[in-house]
Amino acid sequence: TDLSLHMVFSGNPGTGKTTIARIMARIYHSLGILSKGQLVEVDRSGLVAGYVGQTALKTSKVIQKAMGGVLFIDEAYALVDGSNSFGDEAINTIVQEMENYRDDVIVIFAGYPDKMKSFLDRNEGLRSRIAFHVNFPDYSTDELLEILKLMAKDKSYTLDDDLFVKCKEIFASVRRHPEFGNGRFVRNMLEQAIMKQSVRIYETYGNKKVSKKEVCTLKAEDFDEGIAAPFKGGYAVRHIGFMG
Repeated sequence: TDLSLHMVFSGNPGTGKTTIARIMARIYHSLGILSKGQLVEVDRSGLVAGYVGQTALKTSKVIQKAMGGVLFIDEAYALVDGSNSFGDEAINTIVQEMENYRDDVIVIFAGYPDKMKSFLDRNEGLRSRIAFHVNFPDYSTDELLEILKLMAKDKSYTLDDDLFVKCKEIFASVRRHPEFGNGRFVRNMLEQAIMKQSVRIYETYGNKKVSKKEVCTLKAEDFDEGIAAPFKGGYAVRHIGFMG
């Protein structure tokens, strides 16, 4: 194709950038734009070497691995961290290879919105080769709740209706924090709730028989507000495991 499909994905952690990149790789493969459709995900450590001349070779090998698919560079701005590193060498190599193999590899640069702008300002040649900029906004409290429901369903858990208000309050209290992880936060929250539910069931029933419904149901008490503490300048102490 004559159309450059290289992209920038701007968004905070957990907003689905990697997932969308993987889906796009498959779609472009099905359309015949990419010959393989695989996703190769790297960060700075996967591109930059420790000695002069090695970074270009290391970066070229990664691009060759991504041929026929999508090269997803997460936290791409780390390549220009301001230190005396070989990040510029990696970027220059990527820019050249993007042009050489534009017909069979798509490069997606991803990271925080403000940092991605500074990253693109660093290299005009890089900016000129990227035609598409996609913004991934943070999820709303309602959307985070829907993600929680989907994740719970995927793990074969039922959510009690009485926990929805509590979870929305937790989401509302942390979602504006700059280090909030969106979908990752929801996943961690659910995993902690499952562990807490196990402790609750053991303490309630001991070695008695427990119904499948009880085992597969998460309640409001299983969701700990303490998970929000790190985003409020505090910390939470959680006891994991069975109490004696």
